[in-house]
Amino acid sequence: MDRRQGSRVSWAKALKNRNEARIEEIRRRPGNAAKSPLVAPRHRHENSRDGKGEAVSRYMFLPGFAIGAFPNHLNRSSLIAPIARGERKQHSKTKMVTRRDCVLEYSGEQLDEADGDLIMALIAFAQPFPLGDPVRLNRKQLLRKIKRGAIGSSQYEWLYRSMKRLREATLFLEALKPDGSTRYTVGRMESFNILKSLSYDSETYRYTLDPHWILMFGNREYSLIDWGKRLQIRRGLDMAKTLQRLIATSSDRVQRYALEGLKAQMAYGGRLRDFRDGLGRAVCELERLEIIARGCIQDSSRGKPQLVLWLPP
Repeated sequence: MDRRQGSRVSWAKALKNRNEARIEEIRRRPGNAAKSPLVAPRHRHENSRDGKGEAVSRYMFLPGFAIGAFPNHLNRSSLIAPIARGERKQHSKTKMVTRRDCVLEYSGEQLDEADGDLIMALIAFAQPFPLGDPVRLNRKQLLRKIKRGAIGSSQYEWLYRSMKRLREATLFLEALKPDGSTRYTVGRMESFNILKSLSYDSETYRYTLDPHWILMFGNREYSLIDWGKRLQIRRGLDMAKTLQRLIATSSDRVQRYALEGLKAQMAYGGRLRDFRDGLGRAVCELERLEIIARGCIQDSSRGKPQLVLWLPP
């Protein structure tokens, strides 16, 4: 090897070492998660019993992520719905409404959009930690991230009930390929919980996300919503929150949803006429916040009512 060739090799090695050091620096910096790879090196292994590999405690980096990321399969399901206040339906291995590329079974209380906001916040606060490791979080800090206005005893009581609800929730999800075969499963033989563990003292929650979350965020199969606009959606318009999550799962500028399917996904048990009125108010709210350009209910080519939404250019 001549002197010039040896110099080029040494320069390439030095550049590679600098790049690797830079990547590691970015990975370790919580504020730069959006610039990092989706999965960092493994931290700790746990045995998996579902035959689909091992559940691993790993960092989960979500490009473009701040708060408001959620898996597409869950955004397109009835797991979280704009239900009315009052007694909640108790599910026991219930098959939830999903698209054809997913099977979702759920046990626990029906979750509403406020529960969904809490889940997204807990995922965001857990970003700097390996999945499966405990996260300590001040309850006021958490509420300020998901609630507008004053924080008092009623908000703290709601947070306690919702955290308990999420800890008790158990899911089984099977993602399917176009031919109907299984892409991956979460929670078949080994239960998948939104929160794997939870403890609480007077001011602080200590929680652990289930390491299997990494599977549902894999392959960039998640949506990012505008969290600032979500917080501006007015009370009593949770249908608008559901629609915001739903339209985020697609990049199509014009989106169409059959009213029958939306009614089932939103777990709405009332009259179709009332459902249409509720959708109309939700569409107006999305237009006000410029989440959509416009929307309306019209008949499909088959004569079935559908919601058509036009996204901003």
